[in-house]
Amino acid sequence: MTTLFDPIQVGELLLSNRIVMAPLTRNRALEGDVPGPLTVEYYRQRATAGLIISEASQISPMAQGYLHTPGIYSKAQIEAWRQVTQAVHAEGGKIVIQLWHVGRISHSSLLPNGVAPVSSTARRAEAQTYTAKGFVDVSEPRALSDAEIPALIDDYRQAALNAIEAGFDGVEIHAANAYLIDQFLRDSVNDRTGPYGGEIAHRARLLLEVTRAVVDAIGSGRTGIRLSPMTTFSGTPRDSNPEALFSYVADHLSPLGLAYVHVIEGETGGARQPEDATPFDYEALHQRFKGTWMINNGFSRAEAIEALSKSEADLVAFGRSFISNPDLVSRLKLDAPLNEVRFDKLYGGGAEGYIDYPTLG
Repeated sequence: MTTLFDPIQVGELLLSNRIVMAPLTRNRALEGDVPGPLTVEYYRQRATAGLIISEASQISPMAQGYLHTPGIYSKAQIEAWRQVTQAVHAEGGKIVIQLWHVGRISHSSLLPNGVAPVSSTARRAEAQTYTAKGFVDVSEPRALSDAEIPALIDDYRQAALNAIEAGFDGVEIHAANAYLIDQFLRDSVNDRTGPYGGEIAHRARLLLEVTRAVVDAIGSGRTGIRLSPMTTFSGTPRDSNPEALFSYVADHLSPLGLAYVHVIEGETGGARQPEDATPFDYEALHQRFKGTWMINNGFSRAEAIEALSKSEADLVAFGRSFISNPDLVSRLKLDAPLNEVRFDKLYGGGAEGYIDYPTLG
């Protein structure tokens, strides 16, 4: 029987176990949106994960949506991330970076020259973000023109190359949680016409073009992607037919030979089968993708073990439990108690609630 602690080949990466550290925004980047020494230690402590997926990192200055989140577009950011990857590799770990463009989940104060965020739409999200003035309503976006999309795709391609230069083992394309790619996918947000709007094939076009560009740049075996078919994160309504939309996406991702698909089941940080929606068949979606399947969203040790034993997944990503348990792999192996998360220290700040959680013994 497959267990959480068995090794697995994922694309070009041989992982020592099937426990993944999920991407977790912590808002501790320094000036220039570079990760600092505390971030190096934070990831080093958690290198026993089979795979670390870094916190989401913006692919360009226009991609930022929250204060003090790191980027992967400048030389200084590449050099700073290299300290992180070297620390993780020195401990025998593997780490990929999550490539992020927030789209309309942003505020003009975070963007170059105070410009409007960009999206598939010019409609503002019913959401807030964190700025120098605290939590504020997001700004009204500007709809990208079709002519601007090739440059956007190239930002993803260049960010993937930057990630490899920084020593990452690969990248994860963030196409979930109502950020830019998801804003193109969902008909609840995407109100455009033309090649990137309307029918499912057009709404999925940006996701597939970004993925192909990244694959062409760094190889399919170093490329993963994250999806969230049913989340209403940031107050974003679901697509009118998520089963049809994500079946199409899975069918067209499968031939690309990706390292993995990472699926958030249900509401991000909430119920895996939300009561206000028709149940989503994640196993049917899994069967459409012929490759490594990663699941995520509050899985307990027992649930993760059961999912692997039933071949419902190949990898299980853990989020909050990795925040408060740098030695989560050991604790899961021993079925040991877990430290509680200090929610008041999740975002911003220094070492407290970041690198000072105790390990066993």
